[in-house]
Amino acid sequence: MSFLVTIGLEVHCQVKTRTKMFCACETSFADEPNTHTCPVCLGLPGALPVLNQHAIEKTLLAGLLLDCGSPEISHWDRKNYFYPDMPKNYQTTQMDRPLCLGGLVPVYDFNYPTDVRKNIARPGLKVRLNRIHLEEDVAKSTHLGTSSIIDFNRAGTPLMEIVSEPDLQSSAEAFAFLRSLQMILQQGGVSDADMEKGQLRCDVNISIRRKESDPYGNRIELKNLNSISAVRRAIDFEIARQSEELAMGIEQIQSTRRWDDDRGESQLLRTKEDAHDYRYFPCPDLLPIHTAPLLEKVRPLVVERPHERAARYESDFGITAYDASVLAADLPLASYFETLAADPRIPGKKAANFLLNTLLGLLNERAIAIADCPVAAEKTASLLTLVESGQLALNQAKEVLLALFENPNLDPAAVARDMGFEPADASDLEAFCDEAITANPKEVADIQAGNAKLINFLTGQVMKLSKGKANPKQITEILQKKLLG
Repeated sequence: MSFLVTIGLEVHCQVKTRTKMFCACETSFADEPNTHTCPVCLGLPGALPVLNQHAIEKTLLAGLLLDCGSPEISHWDRKNYFYPDMPKNYQTTQMDRPLCLGGLVPVYDFNYPTDVRKNIARPGLKVRLNRIHLEEDVAKSTHLGTSSIIDFNRAGTPLMEIVSEPDLQSSAEAFAFLRSLQMILQQGGVSDADMEKGQLRCDVNISIRRKESDPYGNRIELKNLNSISAVRRAIDFEIARQSEELAMGIEQIQSTRRWDDDRGESQLLRTKEDAHDYRYFPCPDLLPIHTAPLLEKVRPLVVERPHERAARYESDFGITAYDASVLAADLPLASYFETLAADPRIPGKKAANFLLNTLLGLLNERAIAIADCPVAAEKTASLLTLVESGQLALNQAKEVLLALFENPNLDPAAVARDMGFEPADASDLEAFCDEAITANPKEVADIQAGNAKLINFLTGQVMKLSKGKANPKQITEILQKKLLG
């Protein structure tokens, strides 16, 4: 029996700031435990919070990047609960007046897992957001069998909670949603969103029902998801678990479950938890925020988003949608490409092909990121102008590029000369072409009979005669003129 799946995500993302949300303690990762604390983030009696304006601005910037609206006035609430990682026994957060409302996350097709990328159920999906609110992160707990240790360095770090509407229908869509959201936040300068550092965490809400006319099934929340791949595994497990129980006539009870990635299973934590259980009430220590002046301040900081950049590359440079999306997905890669394409002598499509098929291939072989490429984009642009002028063939350009990897300060033209890649004399090319035509009468006859593709064979023969010095484009043009008129 198949069931309809409904998924919503609550994404917790640390805001990129120098200090914590309500105090001047430095935000940190992997520092000595409990070295960035003060009476405020330790929740000591009498300590009063002071707002981090930069964190508020970054959250509003995230809202603009994700097409959210903002209320005129946003205020702060206390969410009350007891847990060792929250020393005050309440969390300062936002309930009914968050900084951002609504919004959309475009789910980029290239962000789907590779095993489903050729068969995407809903290409071009856009997931609605319910809200983005700002709060303080909790401390980091590490459980050691019968004991636990707590590091309060993370307590008080500015944390956005990005809440989606229940628009997702599969683990693959959730995977692509998180990668797309991560990309937008990183490129917008809002957060580093590094899941390995705990800067991006996710809770998943799943319900299933038998048919579309049925009401939504009871919501099951999954916690403790620390990687995007774990989100996918947890969703698949939970869909299978709920489907099996419903098929047996066991109705689901609203509950929260913990995901154990080592065992590959979810475990019940608690049942029926709603907002009223937290006894929210307005925070008496913090004034409301007037959002309009802050929005005007951050509006100029809104950057071109990946889908907008990809559309521009398609329009301006005539490259394929796939190549445009790959280039737009990585800021250092996009910057490198734009330096190449800015040279009017280099067609954008050829710049994209050389970058994606040649340069990235060499970098990947050496496990080097494009941001750390030893050859500056300006050098690669100079190299490509030699190709466009007919002084170098593409295979020769690759060899010059390899030499530049070892000596990036050298001039590409000088390297080409030192490697013997000087253009063959025009009269020599004519002679080489005549020699190849004479030596291959059958292929010549087939070309003249209509098999024009065989010119590539003759071009290769001429390249051998020129010992690699000739430009294939020039050779092909000469052969076409001689054989096809």
